[in-house]
Amino acid sequence: MADFDTHDYDILVIGAGGAGIRAAIEASANGVKVALVCKSLLGKAHTVMAEGGVAAALGNVDPEDGWKTHFRDTIQGGKFMNNWRMAQIHAQEAPERVKELEEWGAVWDRTDDGRILQRAFGGHSFRRLAHVGDRTGLEIIRTLQDRGIHAGIDVFMECTVGRLLTEDGRVTGAFAYWRENGRFIIFRAKAVIMATGGIGKMYHITSNSWEYTGDGMGMAYEVGADLLDMEFTQFHPTGMVWPPGVRGILITEAVRGEGGLLKNSNGERFMENYDAARMELSTRDIVAKAINSEVRAGRGSPHGGVFLDISHREAEYIKRKLPSMYHQFKDLADVDITKEPMEVGPTMHYMMGGIRVEPETAQTTVPGLFACGECAGGMHGANRLGGNSLSDLLVFGKRAGQAAADFARGQSTTAINQQVVDDTAKEMAAPFERARGETPYDLQNALQDAMQTGAGIIRTADDLRKCIETIREIAQRMPAMYVEGSRLYNPGWHLSWDMRHMLTVAEAVSRCALQREESRGGHTRDDFPETDHGHWESVSSVSRRRGDEMEVTTTPKPEMPEDLRALATSESRAVP
Repeated sequence: MADFDTHDYDILVIGAGGAGIRAAIEASANGVKVALVCKSLLGKAHTVMAEGGVAAALGNVDPEDGWKTHFRDTIQGGKFMNNWRMAQIHAQEAPERVKELEEWGAVWDRTDDGRILQRAFGGHSFRRLAHVGDRTGLEIIRTLQDRGIHAGIDVFMECTVGRLLTEDGRVTGAFAYWRENGRFIIFRAKAVIMATGGIGKMYHITSNSWEYTGDGMGMAYEVGADLLDMEFTQFHPTGMVWPPGVRGILITEAVRGEGGLLKNSNGERFMENYDAARMELSTRDIVAKAINSEVRAGRGSPHGGVFLDISHREAEYIKRKLPSMYHQFKDLADVDITKEPMEVGPTMHYMMGGIRVEPETAQTTVPGLFACGECAGGMHGANRLGGNSLSDLLVFGKRAGQAAADFARGQSTTAINQQVVDDTAKEMAAPFERARGETPYDLQNALQDAMQTGAGIIRTADDLRKCIETIREIAQRMPAMYVEGSRLYNPGWHLSWDMRHMLTVAEAVSRCALQREESRGGHTRDDFPETDHGHWESVSSVSRRRGDEMEVTTTPKPEMPEDLRALATSESRAVP
């Protein structure tokens, strides 16, 4: 392996958003040697996009709030598809993780008596979201990043992991490359933690940046890990719709949490027709489908969305509570949100499905491989509540780091299979050897077309079958894909490898969506509009590799204890 950079670590963490950094901090605190690899620059993570707040039942504003009500809201919001134990651990441990961030230097907005301030958010029965204006994710990343750097974690920036390495069924490292010069890298590790985020770049309209190509899910699947509930994709109800260059960019739910009103072209607060109790603070799946229905009924805004209006609040209040949103619209759309409404529409935002993990340890079905954050499935069920992503990554990032460190201490470093390394290097370089063909951009555009129309907000069997056929056709075109230039910072070459993972994940999403013949949360079948409280509520979808083929089946969901089931089915209330 003289031709490759080679590094030895106890723990390799792939992905440097909030989940990855929190996992790395915990692993390092347990005395093991940790490497943190990120596709982009440290700090440029989608955690930053979680602007409105982190959900934790601190009870600072509503004293009656507690872990039990947070658990109930999470299960009800997830339409009872959540792994109940993950939801319980999350609700119980989120407050301590938020307080821990405060100890590490996070600067929260405060109540008059100095406690962490909390705001209302969609689907939450109480004012539960601790926040820093509308820049909460940025503050969390800043705090974790500062803590991680001082913990002595080695960071590899602008480094892409392309394949996991295994020996005797156990993960033993990873094959990667430097994005700047294309030089290959081998990481030998006793355990690997996946924290690679979501899948948004399979869709045309998405709040996600270029990094979100489903890498972690694709690599985990490739070595035998199960993918769970991949049909449950979340379209955030409020993305920008105009101008075209910023279409899909997120508008935080905090706008509605601070009093923003959704209106159609007739000036009507249409949410009264879809969820009269919670109105604008209904769950994201309901609001997104409501907006979609208003637009399809001809009551949309001029550019194909609806209006979100907070101009009835005082201008200084808006600028203080929503500074990022104020500047985002002023700079990108020439709209002053203190005076006029925003045009908004659904945007592919978050993946509830993901790598199947054990709740206590975040261990996948493959020894030595752990997963946390958005790339892990089970926690959010069929629909994620706003703010739960930040507490999820804190809670399970910590648990993944602890469990991976415990696992690594019992392992020895394993030799890397030279043949696998050579074959991977050859496969990655192959597009340069073709003089003509299709570009990675051609194939990505075709995939985005197929997913946007076939596996979007509203789905049917016919559309999903066409989508699956297109995905398979694109896969057949992959061997003819070519790239120009050299391996020196070449975005086309980078995308050529990302396409492998996107095609794997797209197939899982589409086939699981075809299999689930009901509508539930982020999965809506126009040909099966009802929610099935029998069979489909009792099983999860599973995608796993069988040779070169994908097997899509179902597996029984873990049975919830009777006391928690009684709690989960109890009546919640709308935030006053």
